[in-house]
Amino acid sequence: MRRVRCVCFVFLVTTAAVLSLLDVGGCAKLHLPGALSKLKACRLAGIDEELVCGKLTVFENRETRTGRTIDLNVVVLPAFDQKHKAEPLFDLAGGPGAASTEAAAFYVGPGKAYRRRHDVVCVDQRGTGKSNRLAIPREKTPQYYLSEMFPVDYVRQMRHELEQRADLTKYTTSIAMDDLDDVRTWLGYDRINLFGASYGTQAALVYMRRHPENVRSAILLAVAPPDLKMPLHHSESAARAMDLLFGECEQDATCHAAFPQIRDDWKNVLTQLEKQPARVEYSPPDKATPTTVEIQRGVFAEKIRSWMYGRDKAARIPLIVHHAATGDFAPFLQQAIAPSIPDFVADGMYLSVTCAEDVPFINQEEAAKLNAGNPFGNYRVFQQMRACGMWPHGEIPPDFLGPVSSNAPVLIFSGNLDPVTPPKYGEEVARHLPNSRHVVIPEAGHGVDGLNDSGCIDRIAIEFLDKGDAKNLDVSCVARMARPPFATE
Repeated sequence: MRRVRCVCFVFLVTTAAVLSLLDVGGCAKLHLPGALSKLKACRLAGIDEELVCGKLTVFENRETRTGRTIDLNVVVLPAFDQKHKAEPLFDLAGGPGAASTEAAAFYVGPGKAYRRRHDVVCVDQRGTGKSNRLAIPREKTPQYYLSEMFPVDYVRQMRHELEQRADLTKYTTSIAMDDLDDVRTWLGYDRINLFGASYGTQAALVYMRRHPENVRSAILLAVAPPDLKMPLHHSESAARAMDLLFGECEQDATCHAAFPQIRDDWKNVLTQLEKQPARVEYSPPDKATPTTVEIQRGVFAEKIRSWMYGRDKAARIPLIVHHAATGDFAPFLQQAIAPSIPDFVADGMYLSVTCAEDVPFINQEEAAKLNAGNPFGNYRVFQQMRACGMWPHGEIPPDFLGPVSSNAPVLIFSGNLDPVTPPKYGEEVARHLPNSRHVVIPEAGHGVDGLNDSGCIDRIAIEFLDKGDAKNLDVSCVARMARPPFATE
């Protein structure tokens, strides 16, 4: 199963490293029928299999159909059985701001069973990957990893640079899903299957509303409904997940023995950082000169929140919190400062989506009341409202925030310990999808990172694709998906 990777952003789906396209010309080896024959054979870095790639040019302004264009980057992983293949599977990445083509390695490796009878189509959504990626470089000093999410100077500079090559109001989800339907037509497909995770579920739901006649089925992992008003409920969802996580530690003999007062540790470290940010000497693992870094309360809490997305990193949270409460931030810095992590999310695209579809509908008084007394507070709300105050706002359709209704079969997965899209969102979406089934994975966070037998979800999803029916699936394996042990040293 593709993992849902989130660091300090809201949604991000992929397991693959950043991939680059290498055109090797021709399609002779693949002998692809129909519209796929117009694509060129290609290889992606790190993948030892020939795929097919192409670019579809669309207008940035789809209404006027004039002016600047965008070359949408498309990678198709062909079905193994081309003679008897079924409808294709379109992969929808998270973020918003991640590139779908980064998931190609999954469908070549652990997820190749999806391709038994289905072409898998990865399209870099406008503003991501190689489809006019809306991002600018940043210098990655140790303090960079502990900085605010959207520093004022950074947002201003990013807007200034990106507006030289993009109308930042034309990168919303609805526009992008119309692009996706153009790709469907271009490749000669009739109906398609959708697979979205995190923000990709919102994109899938928007596609289902705008192009219902072209949807055979949908798989939604970690559901983000269109009316989420992200990040209004981030703190509420995170506090719930943290309570469950600490409860697991208290019920685990080893974890409880190591950290008997873990809830007090959490309160104490936040209180200390509220009074005064911590200044700590950090020694890089590459033996570079040590440097002093500052850890602010909001940044500390946001890092902890983001680490609950995957159970692998969440397993270290009690250890990190306990040490931090004693003034030892070394375990925190070891996980927080990671120069090897690539920038999966294009920040400019992230803002173009959320500043149009989420933040304008957040009321400051509502946020203050909702998050009063919450340990995660309004840090994310403040960061994004401030950034959106400096960012152009695109338009969204009048029905965008309304529920999506569809008779298509839909398989929904939620993680019980998800700190950003908890199961209640899956339940909410399922109410308007009469042919849906909602499966809650007891030990999962925002995806299945860190759980054993992650292939359980793939087996269920592939059975669903084969049957085209969510009702009669064997989902018993989710109860056996176990978290890793808590780290205690």
